[in-house]
Amino acid sequence: MATIEAVHARQILDCKARPMVEVTVKTSDGIITRGAAPTGQSVGMHESFVLRDGNPREYHGQGVRKAADNVNTVIAPALIGMDIEDQAAIDKAMLALDGTDQKSFLGGNAIYSTSIAALRAGAATAGVPVYEHIARGPLATVPVPSFNVVNGGRHGEIFQAFNEFLIMPYKAENIDQAVEIGVEVFDRLGKVLEKYSGHAPAIAKSYGYAAPSSDPQVVLELIQQAIDGSGYTNEVAFALDCASSETYDAATKTYELNNSRVTSSELIAYTRKLTEQFDFVFIEDLLDENDWNGFSEAVRELRRTIILGDDLIVTNPAFLERAIAQKAVDGFILKPNQVGTITEALQTFDTAVENGLLAVPSGRSGGVIDDVVMDLSVGLQVPFQKNGAPRSGERIEKLNFLMRASDSLPGSRLADVPSIVRF
Repeated sequence: MATIEAVHARQILDCKARPMVEVTVKTSDGIITRGAAPTGQSVGMHESFVLRDGNPREYHGQGVRKAADNVNTVIAPALIGMDIEDQAAIDKAMLALDGTDQKSFLGGNAIYSTSIAALRAGAATAGVPVYEHIARGPLATVPVPSFNVVNGGRHGEIFQAFNEFLIMPYKAENIDQAVEIGVEVFDRLGKVLEKYSGHAPAIAKSYGYAAPSSDPQVVLELIQQAIDGSGYTNEVAFALDCASSETYDAATKTYELNNSRVTSSELIAYTRKLTEQFDFVFIEDLLDENDWNGFSEAVRELRRTIILGDDLIVTNPAFLERAIAQKAVDGFILKPNQVGTITEALQTFDTAVENGLLAVPSGRSGGVIDDVVMDLSVGLQVPFQKNGAPRSGERIEKLNFLMRASDSLPGSRLADVPSIVRF
């Protein structure tokens, strides 16, 4: 039995040059692996706590040296000698050390980074890739990537309320073609946006193009032009991440939409019209993270798309069980750092599958090159996953990961997304 011999954490940087925790685990048979904790641009209030130092003299308070120290002084001594292949026991030990619902004592970033490093060491000890180590059955497919091509938020005079406009080459014949389609449409979209605005499009915080209009319909029409101009009219569909918690006003119970305020029902009705005009594979976080009734209404009303919860579920099995009881989602966004350990993330996945719901792995805005969500995407045999724009090294690496995995799995094919879309 290989055991944990050493655990050590340090502060490094994510793709946005923000500090994050990285943990190295060494086993008794000499295996050394690492894990890191990326964070998102849009962070749900129910996610595991990201412990930062708050020292304004270092990275504007964003340092994570306290979290790294918690790994070195609290977590490491407790894990030394544990069976490296017993992931559930390792994660359970860290949860007991922390003792809080949102991992606020040690820091979710400290616990998660250690959990990932341990998972990778366990897979290396077993002599298999991580995606095979966590697989629930035969590995026959790789997921279809979706590309975050236009980013919302404020850009100059324009405020686009919807956070991400995505495209999905859901009818591609294989992963190589799916990646090529995404890259080609993204490239053409830059030219379409330049013609529309009269200047080169700005690059937004998530590396997609900055939204050129506050009107979601205008943005979708421009993306459709790029799809049509690339020759993929019937092969590419849309998706949305609205991230509506970012614009929700609890006092008035209204949301931002095209420079006005609307209720949950009005936002749902507007989105329903969009789904009748454009083909959407999924729509994520259409309502606020606490608007459970709104999500249930969206599931009832939006029949031509899949309704996903991200901030609503935060990859937490308890939140997913509530969503199942209230029929609030058709699936959820799988981000393991939201809940804080691999064991809990896999438990949430299993709960979704048992109840006929989709799990959609996604990286975070502050990404890393070796993001474990790609192992989840392949190992759990999901139909599609969220990627960023085909720009920036860590996002390109996710695409390369899928192409390598497909090449390594004999007889592997692209997942059959056309069989599950609702349009």
